Amino acid sequence: MLALVLVIVAMVSALTAMRLAIHGQEVAVPALVGLSPSEAEKTTSNLGLQMTIERQYYSPQIPEGRIMSQLPPAGTKVRRGWQLRLAQSLGPTRVAVPDVTGESEHAAELNIRRRGLDISSMAAVEAAGIPADQVLAQDPMANATQLAAPKISLLVTSAAVSQAFVMPNFVGQPLGTANRTLQDAGFRLGNVNVVAPAPVATPDQVSGEAPPAATAAPPQTAPVTSPAPATPAAPPAQATPASMIVSQWPAAGQKIAAGAAVSFEVR
Repeated sequence: MLALVLVIVAMVSALTAMRLAIHGQEVAVPALVGLSPSEAEKTTSNLGLQMTIERQYYSPQIPEGRIMSQLPPAGTKVRRGWQLRLAQSLGPTRVAVPDVTGESEHAAELNIRRRGLDISSMAAVEAAGIPADQVLAQDPMANATQLAAPKISLLVTSAAVSQAFVMPNFVGQPLGTANRTLQDAGFRLGNVNVVAPAPVATPDQVSGEAPPAATAAPPQTAPVTSPAPATPAAPPAQATPASMIVSQWPAAGQKIAAGAAVSFEVR
């Protein structure tokens, strides 16, 4: 019985000590609304807490520069070292929201910052018939009187992104077939160059043997003849729809934008 009583007393003492240790680390969050940032920092540091001012808002009730809201609220039990998140008052609204719709992004940003405001967020959207880099809408609207924060969100037009396609392989196809395929897909036929056919090897070149030496003939007096007329040069070869494609640019597998030109070498 004595041993059992001693065990129970030890367990109760341990639980009590643990409870005191845990709750001894807790403090109540002080009321910081209405204090200056320096006063709030001094109050929180005395309790072993930390603070950060995350936001600034307009307020007709709280004087400018004072704390207007806090998280967690006053009276909440937290552990020492807890981070308190505060918002600071900017006082009553004293600035008019400019109308920046229709301006470029850069001009709108300068106009906003010149009035002591800031850009909260900026979104981009494609708009048919409207040039890129132009403000379509803003929030709050121009000349708004009830501002919550000195920030304006903008909706700006962006340039249309051209579609990209994977280049197919036309090597070995007739030029006419490839041209029809390109036109049906919305592409253009670029430069077409005709390459000379590969020289045909003679039987001697194939076998690797040198041609037999010519037998020396007795010298003869060549008859005097008039020079033969010069043979006119053959006209350059022209590509036809039946010409076979031997190379292409862009190469097969590369990305190509819609409406781009495709060039070929044919034979």
